[in-house]
Amino acid sequence: MRIGIDVMGGDHAPDAILKGCMLAREILEPDDQLVLIGQEPVIKEYLADYGVNEPRFVIHHCPDVIEMHEHAVEAVRGKPESSIVHMAKLGSAKAAAVGGERCDAVLSAGSTGACVSAATMYMRRLEHVHRPGIAVTIPTFCGPFVLMDAGGNPEPRDTHLQQYGIIGEVVAKKLLGREDPRVAVLNIGTEEGKGTDLIGQTYNRLKNTPGINFVGYIEGRELFEGGADVVVSDGMLGNTVLKTVEGLAKSLFSGLAREIMLRDPNLMLALEPVFKDIFKKNDYHEHGGAPLLGVNGICMIAHGSSSDRSIRAAIKQCQLYVKTGLNQAIVERLTEVEQMNAQMGNPAPVA
Repeated sequence: MRIGIDVMGGDHAPDAILKGCMLAREILEPDDQLVLIGQEPVIKEYLADYGVNEPRFVIHHCPDVIEMHEHAVEAVRGKPESSIVHMAKLGSAKAAAVGGERCDAVLSAGSTGACVSAATMYMRRLEHVHRPGIAVTIPTFCGPFVLMDAGGNPEPRDTHLQQYGIIGEVVAKKLLGREDPRVAVLNIGTEEGKGTDLIGQTYNRLKNTPGINFVGYIEGRELFEGGADVVVSDGMLGNTVLKTVEGLAKSLFSGLAREIMLRDPNLMLALEPVFKDIFKKNDYHEHGGAPLLGVNGICMIAHGSSSDRSIRAAIKQCQLYVKTGLNQAIVERLTEVEQMNAQMGNPAPVA
């Protein structure tokens, strides 16, 4: 398996990215390769400092870097020699155009907008997919659920959100083992009349989608009560939910630990293993990255503040998504829905 990694993307790049690649050596098979995409002198110096010289690490040079503050689409078009653009090209079927074999999966902690734009532009879309979106699996005490979209498509159409429900359903089946996943739309209330026009249109589309277990609306406070296996949202709201969950988990655990320590240090010592186990399950560094689903390949997008642990976990996620054959399952399910719609006389959705 070949995994292409944007070494230059992320708040702590290139050090954290390269250290994460070093940590990932223990989970690589003998014939696996990590293709380190970025400025060759920087990568060579790092590998030399750590005494790394093995065929599992391949350097793919490109001189430019897309910064976090740059306009995504303009940067992708204006910096064809950037690490994000080369990453997307290596993840595409036309990888030979940038002088390399195709990577089975690609990974970046750089600008999410630039990653989405580059992957859509160069990896292209899967058959029947209207707009790729980011799927995040969020842990709860009732079991994890899939949130889609989590930041890839902030201004979607109702047809995009309908597909996110279908794609999320496939993820829940393949990766979470749910036989008949419950799909819900995130809204400010559970009544049918609540929400924006987009939310209402999405509700109607999913309600009439053949073969899907659509359970209606779900409110934010119900997300952690096991009310749905797949939660559909636009990218703006979904990313806000994700960042809020991350911040709340960190703040809550810190606050609890501080209060217990002030009242009973011995109790804190006794509970420390429990706190660590629970925090680990909710720590985004342990989950690595989230897949951009709908592109013709595996593109994993890691958190901008990724640490070396995050990158190691994201590489492990890449391995998982390659092995599960998720993209083929997505195409098959979307094809099935389109065929069933045609048989029922439903008009084809506008992309």
